[in-house]
Amino acid sequence: MDIINAILGFLIKFIEHVITTMGPWGISLLMAIESCNIPLPSEAVLPFAGYIVSKGEMNFHVAAFAGAFGCVLGSIPSYYFGFFGGRKFIEKYGKYFLISHKDLEDADKWVEKYGDWAFFVCRMLPVVRTFISLPAGILRARKRIFFTLTFLGSLVWSYALVYVGLKMGQNIEAFKHIWHKFDIAIVLIIAVLGAFYIYKHIKHLRES
Repeated sequence: MDIINAILGFLIKFIEHVITTMGPWGISLLMAIESCNIPLPSEAVLPFAGYIVSKGEMNFHVAAFAGAFGCVLGSIPSYYFGFFGGRKFIEKYGKYFLISHKDLEDADKWVEKYGDWAFFVCRMLPVVRTFISLPAGILRARKRIFFTLTFLGSLVWSYALVYVGLKMGQNIEAFKHIWHKFDIAIVLIIAVLGAFYIYKHIKHLRES
């Protein structure tokens, strides 16, 4: 528990420092990191941006657009990594990013079923949104459509999470009275979800 608390504490302080120092550009930077297949959760980045908005230090729409813009920026190298590396390269080295054959097969099914709109929907799904650019590159998705849908899907996601942070900030006094009672539960939930995600992907990798 102490290790988890330390990791989460460092992560929160890092996000806070980047956003308070760089403003909207900090939001874009952090969201770009997530879209580069690095598990820096937007579920932590965007609500904090919303909290900053609640303090009157940033515009609500600017924060949301900065998040979506960052997603597009981070998706560019990830898309081309899949585009030029190809399926065989990702199948061979994807395990280092916790991307299994099943993940690629699932991405294929999404695109086969929903076409280009799969990229729009996936940008609003936790976890999946982090690595969807790689399969898009592998599948040679049309760049203009892919990046447009990436922006639109990420904009919806950004608005939703910034709004959550805004409302939390506006009711911070009420949260203060109950937050400590639930902080251990929150840490446990995050830890369990993270462990389940890693276990699930390691299991898929072993089955591949």
